[in-house]
Amino acid sequence: MPSTLRIPLAARAFGDAMFPRLAIGDANAARLLATLEDQAPPLPRDRATVYGVLARTRCFRALARDFLQAHAGGHVVNLGCGLSHYFQWLDDGKAHMTDADLPEVLAVRRALLADDEPRHEVRPLDLTAPGWWDGLGLPARDGPPVFLFSEGVLMYLEPAQVEAVFATFGERAPAGSVLAFDAMCWLATGRAHRHPSVRPTGAQFRWGLRRPAELARAHPRLRLAGIHQVMTGYGFPHGMLSRAIGAVFGVPMYAVYALHAAG
Repeated sequence: MPSTLRIPLAARAFGDAMFPRLAIGDANAARLLATLEDQAPPLPRDRATVYGVLARTRCFRALARDFLQAHAGGHVVNLGCGLSHYFQWLDDGKAHMTDADLPEVLAVRRALLADDEPRHEVRPLDLTAPGWWDGLGLPARDGPPVFLFSEGVLMYLEPAQVEAVFATFGERAPAGSVLAFDAMCWLATGRAHRHPSVRPTGAQFRWGLRRPAELARAHPRLRLAGIHQVMTGYGFPHGMLSRAIGAVFGVPMYAVYALHAAG
């Protein structure tokens, strides 16, 4: 099981009490975390990470809800779902959702979560494999638009692999489709050892963004539709740091981005 799987789970389990203003009301996180902590030491309760996970969860949830309001009965796909359960928030009686991740992650998920709701499926996914779009059964370019999101995943991939994900979305996605994801500034690349929650996992940040404009270069159909800051509300130091990095380097330290597929 990927060692980073428990970080967002812990944040959603502890976070509502720590940051009531950002409460998300995850009905499963505490129970799942208790099960996993029988197998590993507890995570450090890193407040900044907890805040960031809650803030980005609210952002992804809001973007998906906006899409579903515009496309009734639309399809939402979580690329690298881990143990998250967004369908608890997005099920409006019409929406369809696919949760997708590596087979070893899905084995853990199936043992802990009952993903048997109507209009909800779970599929294996390797985002680094070239056939992932077809493997998920996603529509052809002339089909209905889809909303894809990838949370806490792309920063662990190599830059060429991230570029390939964007290129596949640009080439295959129906017009009006959305790909939302979180990304760090390039300054974080290779510095996961400085992140208090990621450091114990041994994982590494391999991709970071230098300029938001570079996100659309993978395919001519891609349009950058939104940049949503994540940490600016955490407190004065983080807000100042985020603004300073943005002013000097032209990119947020950490943000959620949305790419649209043009017609």
